[in-house]
Amino acid sequence: MTQVKESNKFKLSHIRLCVIFYLITMKEKEGLNKTEEKDQYGNLHDFTTRRKSFRRSQTERTSTRKKAQRKKPFICQKCGKSFTQHGNLKVHMRIHTGENPFTCQQCGKSFNRKVSLERHIRIHTGEKPYTCQHCGKSFARHGNLKAHVKIHTGESSFTCQECGKSFNQKAVLNSHMRIHTGEKPYTCSQCGKNFSQHGNLKAHIKIHTGESPFICQQCGQSFKHKVSLIKHMRIHTGEKPYTCQQCGESFAQLGNLKVHMRVHNGEKPYTCQQCGETFAQRVNLKAHMKLHNGESPFTCQQCGKSLAHKGSFNVHMRIHTGEKPYTCQQCGKSFTQKGSLNWHMTLHTGQNSAQKGNLNRHTRIHTEYNSIWKL
Repeated sequence: MTQVKESNKFKLSHIRLCVIFYLITMKEKEGLNKTEEKDQYGNLHDFTTRRKSFRRSQTERTSTRKKAQRKKPFICQKCGKSFTQHGNLKVHMRIHTGENPFTCQQCGKSFNRKVSLERHIRIHTGEKPYTCQHCGKSFARHGNLKAHVKIHTGESSFTCQECGKSFNQKAVLNSHMRIHTGEKPYTCSQCGKNFSQHGNLKAHIKIHTGESPFICQQCGQSFKHKVSLIKHMRIHTGEKPYTCQQCGESFAQLGNLKVHMRVHNGEKPYTCQQCGETFAQRVNLKAHMKLHNGESPFTCQQCGKSLAHKGSFNVHMRIHTGEKPYTCQQCGKSFTQKGSLNWHMTLHTGQNSAQKGNLNRHTRIHTEYNSIWKL
């Protein structure tokens, strides 16, 4: 009996082991099947994604090509230039037709774009809405402010290959290059004169039209150029922004300072071709040339004397009129010429020792006169 029981236990144990082994085997197969399914699904997903990506890139390329074709559909029939909007083409056509529908109510000047008129109006109003954050200087145009800011940043990305000079704007470099090439692409349609700069042509045109849009608000005098108005305003304000570093004398205009500096450096750049005499100013050379030419265009109507220079003529006329516009602030004596007053002032200052005795004698006149008056 005992042996039979032990035999049955062994059989049951064996069966249990077989069942466990079977279950383990089935689980392993199930795991492998799932992995294969995942791999197959992954491969299928990658293939589908690649197909979609390929289709999308093809669609994008086609769309970009179509957009490029539609980018500037409005083409000028005159010059071939194309535009994205019909309105821009209409504005462009005014260049060819000469139409200027926007007119300034103050000076009558016309423009083909409203924005150009708005910019122009700032000339009359003095409005400068664009301000530099570095130095506070204001500008009427945003483009001018952008160019100005490069002065502070030190940006000079455009260099002349001829002389090495650098510029912060390409347009300025292009203008500069005309110095080397001698190109003058801007021609006056009325007289045929050529200019290297468009601004110079515009300024020249005003000679023919007589246009003077820049008006002084204090005296009403009008000017063709804004810079001329700015210089003129210094007459009213008394401003003299240009100062000589050697003697401290100030001037209203830079040109006058440059001429003055020749007093210190002795420069005389203007030479007479006939006698070789040199002059610090062109006007003096022109006056000198009249000596060689025998020209005396200024004739006194009272005595018939002829003079070569207007200044000399004005001084001569004081003989007849008795005018003495130069007065000594110390003794009240008047003179017809400034040079005479300057010489006279040395009597008071004692700078001319040879005239010191004359000063003493001259002073006695006032002393004796005052003592007699007291009596």
